[in-house]
Amino acid sequence: MNAEEWSARGAFHTLHGHTLFVVDTGAGDRTDADKPALVLLHGYPTSSHDYYRVLPDLAAHYRVIVHDHLGFGLSDKPRDYSYALYEQADFALLLWQHLGVRSAHVFAHDYGTSVATELLARWNRGFHPVPLESITLCNGSVHIELARLRLIQKLLRNETLGPVVARLSSQRVFNRNMRQLWHDPETLPQADLDTMWGLLTRDGGKAVLPRITHYLRDRVLFWHRWVGALQRSQLPLNFLWGAEDPITGRDVAEVHHAEAPGSRLTVLDGVGHYPMLEAPRRWTEALLALLAK
Repeated sequence: MNAEEWSARGAFHTLHGHTLFVVDTGAGDRTDADKPALVLLHGYPTSSHDYYRVLPDLAAHYRVIVHDHLGFGLSDKPRDYSYALYEQADFALLLWQHLGVRSAHVFAHDYGTSVATELLARWNRGFHPVPLESITLCNGSVHIELARLRLIQKLLRNETLGPVVARLSSQRVFNRNMRQLWHDPETLPQADLDTMWGLLTRDGGKAVLPRITHYLRDRVLFWHRWVGALQRSQLPLNFLWGAEDPITGRDVAEVHHAEAPGSRLTVLDGVGHYPMLEAPRRWTEALLALLAK
Protein backbone atom coordinates (compact mmCIF):
# COMPACT_ATOMS: atom_id res chain seq x y z
CA MET A 1 0.00 0.00 0.00
CA ASN A 2 1.56 3.29 -1.08
CA ALA A 3 1.31 6.64 0.71
CA GLU A 4 -1.63 7.87 -1.35
CA GLU A 5 -3.62 4.71 -0.69
CA TRP A 6 -2.83 4.91 3.02
CA SER A 7 -3.82 8.58 3.12
CA ALA A 8 -7.18 7.68 1.59
CA ARG A 9 -7.83 5.33 4.54
CA GLY A 10 -7.67 8.15 7.06
CA ALA A 11 -8.52 11.74 7.86
CA PHE A 12 -6.86 14.86 9.27
CA HIS A 13 -7.73 16.28 12.69
CA THR A 14 -6.48 19.63 13.98
CA LEU A 15 -5.80 19.89 17.70
CA HIS A 16 -4.26 22.92 19.40
CA GLY A 17 -2.98 24.33 16.14
CA HIS A 18 -1.39 21.14 14.78
CA THR A 19 -2.84 18.62 12.35
CA LEU A 20 -2.58 14.87 12.87
CA PHE A 21 -3.22 12.18 10.29
CA VAL A 22 -5.49 9.49 11.75
CA VAL A 23 -6.85 6.15 10.58
CA ASP A 24 -9.94 5.24 12.60
CA THR A 25 -11.81 2.10 11.57
CA GLY A 26 -14.80 3.35 13.57
CA ALA A 27 -15.14 6.61 11.65
CA GLY A 28 -18.55 6.83 9.98
CA ASP A 29 -19.51 3.28 10.93
CA ARG A 30 -21.65 2.93 14.02
CA THR A 31 -21.07 -0.83 14.24
CA ASP A 32 -17.29 -0.45 14.27
CA ALA A 33 -17.48 2.58 16.56
CA ASP A 34 -19.20 0.42 19.19
CA LYS A 35 -16.41 -2.17 19.24
CA PRO A 36 -13.80 -2.00 22.01
CA ALA A 37 -11.03 0.39 21.03
CA LEU A 38 -7.43 -0.55 20.27
CA VAL A 39 -5.09 2.41 19.84
CA LEU A 40 -1.76 1.87 18.11
CA LEU A 41 1.38 3.99 18.58
CA HIS A 42 4.03 3.69 15.88
CA GLY A 43 7.81 3.83 15.97
CA TYR A 44 10.77 5.87 14.73
CA PRO A 45 11.43 6.99 12.05
CA THR A 46 8.42 5.53 10.26
CA SER A 47 4.68 6.17 10.63
CA SER A 48 1.20 4.72 11.11
CA HIS A 49 1.70 3.01 7.74
CA ASP A 50 3.64 0.34 9.68
CA TYR A 51 0.27 -1.22 10.56
CA TYR A 52 -1.25 -1.43 7.08
CA ARG A 53 -0.81 -5.20 6.84
CA VAL A 54 -2.47 -5.98 10.17
CA LEU A 55 -5.23 -3.38 10.20
CA PRO A 56 -7.95 -5.48 8.48
CA ASP A 57 -7.61 -8.45 10.85
CA LEU A 58 -7.47 -6.23 13.93
CA ALA A 59 -10.51 -4.27 12.73
CA ALA A 60 -12.56 -7.45 12.70
CA HIS A 61 -12.37 -7.41 16.50
CA TYR A 62 -11.66 -3.80 17.53
CA ARG A 63 -12.22 -0.20 16.62
CA VAL A 64 -8.61 0.46 15.64
CA ILE A 65 -7.19 3.97 15.86
CA VAL A 66 -3.66 4.80 14.70
CA HIS A 67 -2.19 8.23 14.08
CA ASP A 68 1.09 9.72 12.91
CA HIS A 69 2.90 11.43 15.77
CA LEU A 70 3.72 15.06 15.13
CA GLY A 71 6.81 15.20 12.94
CA PHE A 72 6.09 11.84 11.30
CA GLY A 73 4.32 10.58 8.21
CA LEU A 74 1.38 12.71 7.08
CA SER A 75 1.02 14.72 10.29
CA ASP A 76 2.37 18.27 10.65
CA LYS A 77 6.14 18.65 10.94
CA PRO A 78 6.61 22.02 12.63
CA ARG A 79 10.13 23.42 12.88
CA ASP A 80 9.40 25.28 16.15
CA TYR A 81 8.37 22.32 18.28
CA SER A 82 10.15 20.39 21.02
CA TYR A 83 9.10 16.86 19.96
CA ALA A 84 9.40 15.84 23.60
CA LEU A 85 7.85 12.44 24.21
CA TYR A 86 5.60 13.77 26.96
CA GLU A 87 4.11 16.21 24.42
CA GLN A 88 3.47 13.33 22.03
CA ALA A 89 1.59 11.69 24.91
CA ASP A 90 -0.44 14.88 25.38
CA PHE A 91 -1.49 14.82 21.73
CA ALA A 92 -2.38 11.13 21.82
CA LEU A 93 -4.73 11.72 24.76
CA LEU A 94 -6.22 14.83 23.16
CA LEU A 95 -6.84 12.91 19.95
CA TRP A 96 -8.53 9.97 21.66
CA GLN A 97 -10.76 12.33 23.62
CA HIS A 98 -11.55 14.22 20.40
CA LEU A 99 -12.58 10.93 18.77
CA GLY A 100 -14.84 10.03 21.67
CA VAL A 101 -12.87 7.01 22.85
CA ARG A 102 -14.50 5.77 26.05
CA SER A 103 -11.83 3.18 26.89
CA ALA A 104 -8.97 1.55 25.01
CA HIS A 105 -6.25 -1.05 24.89
CA VAL A 106 -2.90 0.54 23.98
CA PHE A 107 -0.32 -1.11 21.73
CA ALA A 108 3.03 0.64 21.22
CA HIS A 109 6.08 -0.12 19.09
CA ASP A 110 9.62 1.31 19.33
CA TYR A 111 9.39 5.13 19.84
CA GLY A 112 5.76 4.65 20.78
CA THR A 113 6.72 2.59 23.83
CA SER A 114 7.97 5.74 25.58
CA VAL A 115 4.73 7.54 24.74
CA ALA A 116 2.87 4.59 26.25
CA THR A 117 5.02 4.46 29.38
CA GLU A 118 4.45 8.19 29.91
CA LEU A 119 0.71 7.47 29.75
CA LEU A 120 1.23 4.65 32.25
CA ALA A 121 3.20 6.89 34.62
CA ARG A 122 0.28 9.32 34.61
CA TRP A 123 -2.23 6.50 35.07
CA ASN A 124 -0.34 5.18 38.11
CA ARG A 125 -0.66 8.66 39.62
CA GLY A 126 -4.43 8.77 39.11
CA PHE A 127 -4.61 10.77 35.86
CA HIS A 128 -7.23 8.96 33.78
CA PRO A 129 -8.59 11.28 31.04
CA VAL A 130 -9.14 8.24 28.78
CA PRO A 131 -9.78 4.95 30.60
CA LEU A 132 -7.16 2.39 29.56
CA GLU A 133 -7.72 -1.38 29.64
CA SER A 134 -4.16 -2.61 29.07
CA ILE A 135 -0.79 -1.68 27.59
CA THR A 136 1.24 -3.88 25.24
CA LEU A 137 4.81 -2.92 24.34
CA CYS A 138 6.77 -4.16 21.35
CA ASN A 139 10.51 -3.90 20.59
CA GLY A 140 11.20 -0.61 22.29
CA SER A 141 14.26 0.73 24.10
CA VAL A 142 12.72 2.21 27.24
CA HIS A 143 15.68 0.44 28.88
CA ILE A 144 17.94 2.68 26.83
CA GLU A 145 21.09 1.31 28.49
CA LEU A 146 20.33 -2.13 26.98
CA ALA A 147 19.71 -0.88 23.42
CA ARG A 148 22.26 -1.47 20.68
CA LEU A 149 21.73 1.84 18.89
CA ARG A 150 22.54 2.22 15.21
CA LEU A 151 25.27 4.63 14.15
CA ILE A 152 22.73 6.79 12.29
CA GLN A 153 20.74 7.26 15.50
CA LYS A 154 23.84 8.38 17.39
CA LEU A 155 24.77 10.83 14.63
CA LEU A 156 21.28 12.31 14.28
CA ARG A 157 20.94 13.04 18.00
CA ASN A 158 24.23 14.97 18.00
CA GLU A 159 23.54 18.72 18.19
CA THR A 160 26.24 19.62 15.68
CA LEU A 161 26.26 16.66 13.30
CA GLY A 162 22.56 15.85 13.36
CA PRO A 163 21.30 18.55 10.98
CA VAL A 164 24.16 17.85 8.53
CA VAL A 165 23.57 14.10 8.55
CA ALA A 166 19.83 14.58 8.07
CA ARG A 167 20.32 16.98 5.16
CA LEU A 168 22.75 14.62 3.40
CA SER A 169 20.75 11.45 4.08
CA SER A 170 19.63 9.45 1.06
CA GLN A 171 17.15 6.69 0.36
CA ARG A 172 20.01 4.32 -0.44
CA VAL A 173 21.40 4.69 3.09
CA PHE A 174 17.90 4.54 4.57
CA ASN A 175 17.15 1.31 2.69
CA ARG A 176 20.35 -0.31 3.94
CA ASN A 177 19.68 0.67 7.56
CA MET A 178 16.08 -0.54 7.47
CA ARG A 179 17.00 -3.89 5.91
CA GLN A 180 19.44 -4.46 8.78
CA LEU A 181 16.49 -4.36 11.20
CA TRP A 182 14.73 -7.28 9.51
CA HIS A 183 15.67 -10.82 10.49
CA ASP A 184 15.24 -11.78 6.82
CA PRO A 185 15.84 -8.65 4.70
CA GLU A 186 14.47 -10.43 1.63
CA THR A 187 10.96 -10.17 3.14
CA LEU A 188 11.07 -6.34 3.07
CA PRO A 189 9.58 -5.23 -0.27
CA GLN A 190 11.16 -2.31 -2.07
CA ALA A 191 7.69 -0.78 -2.36
CA ASP A 192 7.46 -0.57 1.43
CA LEU A 193 10.86 1.09 1.60
CA ASP A 194 9.79 3.60 -1.02
CA THR A 195 6.67 4.44 1.00
CA MET A 196 8.58 4.71 4.28
CA TRP A 197 11.14 7.07 2.75
CA GLY A 198 8.48 9.15 1.03
CA LEU A 199 6.55 9.62 4.28
CA LEU A 200 9.72 10.34 6.24
CA THR A 201 10.88 13.10 3.89
CA ARG A 202 7.44 14.53 3.07
CA ASP A 203 6.80 18.17 4.00
CA GLY A 204 10.32 18.88 5.17
CA GLY A 205 10.72 15.74 7.24
CA LYS A 206 14.51 15.74 6.98
CA ALA A 207 14.70 19.11 8.72
CA VAL A 208 12.90 17.91 11.86
CA LEU A 209 14.55 14.48 12.06
CA PRO A 210 17.43 15.55 14.34
CA ARG A 211 15.03 17.13 16.82
CA ILE A 212 12.81 14.04 16.78
CA THR A 213 15.86 11.87 17.47
CA HIS A 214 16.29 13.68 20.79
CA TYR A 215 13.73 11.18 22.09
CA LEU A 216 16.80 9.09 22.97
CA ARG A 217 17.80 11.79 25.47
CA ASP A 218 14.28 11.78 26.90
CA ARG A 219 14.71 8.08 27.58
CA VAL A 220 17.77 8.85 29.70
CA LEU A 221 16.22 11.86 31.43
CA PHE A 222 12.96 10.09 32.29
CA TRP A 223 14.38 6.60 32.82
CA HIS A 224 13.23 6.34 36.43
CA ARG A 225 9.77 7.68 35.59
CA TRP A 226 9.13 5.31 32.68
CA VAL A 227 10.91 2.15 33.81
CA GLY A 228 9.46 2.77 37.25
CA ALA A 229 5.97 3.00 35.77
CA LEU A 230 6.40 -0.44 34.21
CA GLN A 231 7.74 -1.92 37.43
CA ARG A 232 4.73 -0.56 39.36
CA SER A 233 2.07 -0.83 36.67
CA GLN A 234 -1.53 -0.53 37.79
CA LEU A 235 -2.71 -1.73 34.37
CA PRO A 236 -2.48 -5.18 32.76
CA LEU A 237 0.88 -5.16 30.98
CA ASN A 238 2.00 -7.26 27.99
CA PHE A 239 5.21 -7.55 26.00
CA LEU A 240 5.04 -8.79 22.39
CA TRP A 241 8.53 -9.02 20.95
CA GLY A 242 10.50 -9.88 17.84
CA ALA A 243 13.29 -12.09 19.18
CA GLU A 244 15.93 -11.30 16.54
CA ASP A 245 15.73 -7.51 16.79
CA PRO A 246 19.36 -6.24 16.48
CA ILE A 247 18.55 -3.17 18.62
CA THR A 248 16.36 -4.58 21.40
CA GLY A 249 16.16 -8.35 21.15
CA ARG A 250 14.81 -11.14 23.31
CA ASP A 251 17.07 -10.22 26.24
CA VAL A 252 15.43 -6.80 26.60
CA ALA A 253 11.96 -8.31 26.58
CA GLU A 254 12.95 -10.77 29.28
CA VAL A 255 14.27 -7.94 31.48
CA HIS A 256 10.98 -6.06 31.13
CA HIS A 257 8.93 -9.17 31.87
CA ALA A 258 11.02 -10.13 34.91
CA GLU A 259 10.76 -6.72 36.57
CA ALA A 260 7.03 -6.11 35.86
CA PRO A 261 5.00 -8.29 38.24
CA GLY A 262 2.02 -9.96 36.58
CA SER A 263 3.07 -9.04 33.04
CA ARG A 264 2.75 -11.44 30.10
CA LEU A 265 5.41 -12.03 27.47
CA THR A 266 5.12 -13.45 23.96
CA VAL A 267 8.30 -13.75 21.91
CA LEU A 268 8.16 -14.26 18.14
CA ASP A 269 11.16 -16.27 17.01
CA GLY A 270 12.70 -15.53 13.62
CA VAL A 271 11.38 -11.96 13.61
CA GLY A 272 13.29 -8.69 13.85
CA HIS A 273 12.45 -5.13 14.84
CA TYR A 274 9.20 -4.69 12.87
CA PRO A 275 7.14 -7.81 13.64
CA MET A 276 3.86 -6.33 12.40
CA LEU A 277 5.45 -6.01 8.95
CA GLU A 278 7.74 -9.04 9.02
CA ALA A 279 5.24 -11.60 10.34
CA PRO A 280 1.82 -9.91 10.26
CA ARG A 281 -0.29 -13.04 10.78
CA ARG A 282 1.77 -14.34 13.70
CA TRP A 283 1.91 -10.87 15.26
CA THR A 284 -1.84 -10.35 14.93
CA GLU A 285 -2.69 -13.74 16.41
CA ALA A 286 -0.31 -13.14 19.31
CA LEU A 287 -1.68 -9.68 20.06
CA LEU A 288 -5.31 -10.81 19.92
CA ALA A 289 -4.47 -13.69 22.27
CA LEU A 290 -2.81 -11.33 24.76
CA LEU A 291 -5.72 -8.91 24.70
CA ALA A 292 -8.25 -11.73 25.18
CA LYS A 293 -6.68 -12.89 28.45
